[in-house]
Amino acid sequence: MISPYVSCDPRRREAVLASKLNGLDYVEVLDADAPSRAERQKILRVHFLKSPPPPGLTPANVLIDGGDRIRSVGVRAVDYDGDVVVLRLDAYGDHSTYRLALRASTGSAFDAAGVDPVLAQTLFSFKSDCPNDFDCEAPTPPSAPAPAAPQLDYLSRDFTSLRQLMLDRMSVLAPQWTERNPADIGVTLVELFAHVGDVLSYRQDAVATEAYLGTARRRVSVRRHARLVDYVIGDGVNARTFLHIRAEADAVAPRGVQALTSVPNLGERAAPGAPEVAQAMGFRPEVFETLHDAAIFTAHNQITFHAWGDRACRLPAGATRATLSGGLDKLAPGDVVLFEEVLGRASGLAADADPARRHAVRLTRVSVGSDPLGDLSGAKPKPLAITEIEWGREDATPFSFQISAEIRTESGGVREAQNITVVRGNMVLADHGATVVTEDLGTAPAPSLFRQPASTDPCAPVDPVPIPARFRPRLARRPLVFAVPYDADAPPVSARAALATTAGAAQPAVQLAGVLDGASPVPWIARRDLLQSEPDARDFVVETENDGSAWLRFGDDVLGQRPAAGTAFAATYRVGEAVRGNLAADTIRHILSDDAAVAGVRNPLPASGGVAPESLEHVRQTAPFAFRNQQRAVTPEDYQAAAERHPEVQRATASFRWTGSWPTVFVTIDRLGGLAIDAGFEQAMREFLEPYRLAGHDLEIDAPTYVSLDIALTIAAKPDYFRADVKRAVLDAFSSGRTLDGRRGVFNPDNFTFGQPVYLSAIYAAAQAVDGVASVEVTRFQRQDRPAPPLLRLQAIGRLQLARPLRAQHRAMSQGRLDFTRLEIPRLDNDPDHPERGVFTVTMEGGK
Repeated sequence: MISPYVSCDPRRREAVLASKLNGLDYVEVLDADAPSRAERQKILRVHFLKSPPPPGLTPANVLIDGGDRIRSVGVRAVDYDGDVVVLRLDAYGDHSTYRLALRASTGSAFDAAGVDPVLAQTLFSFKSDCPNDFDCEAPTPPSAPAPAAPQLDYLSRDFTSLRQLMLDRMSVLAPQWTERNPADIGVTLVELFAHVGDVLSYRQDAVATEAYLGTARRRVSVRRHARLVDYVIGDGVNARTFLHIRAEADAVAPRGVQALTSVPNLGERAAPGAPEVAQAMGFRPEVFETLHDAAIFTAHNQITFHAWGDRACRLPAGATRATLSGGLDKLAPGDVVLFEEVLGRASGLAADADPARRHAVRLTRVSVGSDPLGDLSGAKPKPLAITEIEWGREDATPFSFQISAEIRTESGGVREAQNITVVRGNMVLADHGATVVTEDLGTAPAPSLFRQPASTDPCAPVDPVPIPARFRPRLARRPLVFAVPYDADAPPVSARAALATTAGAAQPAVQLAGVLDGASPVPWIARRDLLQSEPDARDFVVETENDGSAWLRFGDDVLGQRPAAGTAFAATYRVGEAVRGNLAADTIRHILSDDAAVAGVRNPLPASGGVAPESLEHVRQTAPFAFRNQQRAVTPEDYQAAAERHPEVQRATASFRWTGSWPTVFVTIDRLGGLAIDAGFEQAMREFLEPYRLAGHDLEIDAPTYVSLDIALTIAAKPDYFRADVKRAVLDAFSSGRTLDGRRGVFNPDNFTFGQPVYLSAIYAAAQAVDGVASVEVTRFQRQDRPAPPLLRLQAIGRLQLARPLRAQHRAMSQGRLDFTRLEIPRLDNDPDHPERGVFTVTMEGGK
């Protein structure tokens, strides 16, 4: 017999070889090697496992059966050729498989008991030598077809309908079971499975809901859908502000010092971990933490301006330098100082100080010197130490600061108010969020489930593949802070830039460390996603939900490393609701420090910049169209739009020019504040546009063409006003900087850009709006580079005639505007040192 089994370890042959039995080894069909063409495939050479072959074989002892078309194949003769038995057949077979079997026969000397019953037969093919395009091994037969599925209502998905569906099915499968009592064990099992099906249906519906951006309810699902279309969901960003630390002695305030908003029963300074601090935290104050180490000095608590002996002084709007009293040798470039109005400008009283008149600047130059005349109040001049400070144009004062003033008293006298505005050092940048230190997140579990790997060889030994256990720890406290990283070694160049944050640059404020088998902690790095992570990169992603909870997702050894089983993780992170960090000035009142040199803290400026996480509805409306956001520049309009994204650019224009071998893009920039296109800004602008620049395009940054204006007014003052006062007010209103009340002057550079016309009506309106102006006449309204010719009186035919200037030269006055080309910007600085930058002339009439 032939074994019906397929064995991966056939040991029958070895067993027969070790016994006294013999058996068939294989059958050789002579085809091309046959003695003659007529005998091809009619001679079989049968090989046995042992030598010699069994004696006494006759044609009656050999049976050949099988076949499809040819079934009767008989044996004519049996010969012995050494260790091989040669069978001569009366016919050859077809292409199907045949069986050769040895059997006992009456009158034969062949002993069938000496042949193993399993190896007494074998399969062979007559066509083994015929050409074949396919594998010799027969394909695996297909499995039996699955039975027909029962008629089920697949809309049954809740407990009630699933229970009725199973009871109806049982009526078909077991009609003899008719019990429907809820206490019956059969009904109990049906209801148990109906409950399981109900829960499964809910989970299937939940998965289907999260499978589409339009229906997903979980923030993690929406985040992943948006990332597929290259849209990064906004997680918000925390607020920032500058803290003023009042020093009792010179010291260093380390990074991470916490400051709290006002809470009852807590002093200005408290030791971290003190019972009163724990009690104060119960009031849920907003917590800010310093971003860098800061040296604090008592001399910097309050600094006064040095006015060089002058009275009624002010620091004008747009100022970038000042003089301070005292030799402040501890003040250094890079320090931030605050200008703060502490007395009312009109009354000289502290209660009347304007809290909005505060401004922080980052110093770029500090120079200690002396004033040889010093204090002029005494009979003899006394030299005084002074300190000259400068700051960048980015931090230019937005309005004027009154330093001293002459104030009228109730009795009609005049008194001098000094130090109306003071300077405060010891300014430290801080952002919103409280730190949670070393929270245990658990240990990465070992695999508990295994799967059998797919293999084409069922006999090949394979080990089960472990299914990595899911490890997705959650942070215990919420919401997690997302903050823009701050580099204390390379701080922003201005105080304004230090406070400016964007949600797109924010990263999760979490530090993660893993420890395996008692080794040193290994840091893991938070990433926006793992799409760029190498297989061995210790990266992870923070995924937040709608309730503010934060989950940590690790890699899979393809995109990011998977934590090894047994790795213990601990996290240090910050929590705080972003929008709640937007505080008003002077709301931070407590500082947590053990250093007695720290006396107190306050925030002179409002905390701002806190942005809430992006709403899911906004993501649904925005993400599908994110691919339309231009991230490359091809046309001049593209370069213009890209340049205008720079925060210091008001407007830009671009043009292509062929420069010999390739096109060059000339980008002309109109900077905010009319600042010059210097080498530093040009290099920064090149770096900003480089990600957008098309390969093969050269890039040039150009300054605009400024067109200076020449305008003259004749002003009639009202009778009750002094002409000098009205003229001063008119010149202030038409200045190129800020007016005394902080507004832009008419010719402020930010009021004009490329090709923007200057309207005559706007000149009339601005002049007429000045207090004390009765009437206005514009007598000159022209460009400096194209002056109108004077009016000529000519004698002709006995009467005076007025010669008309050329129409083009009078066009501005007649049309009521001055026009400019696409690269021209009007300018009128009215600077006597630079008359080529525009002249504004005022002729006064009337008044007193």
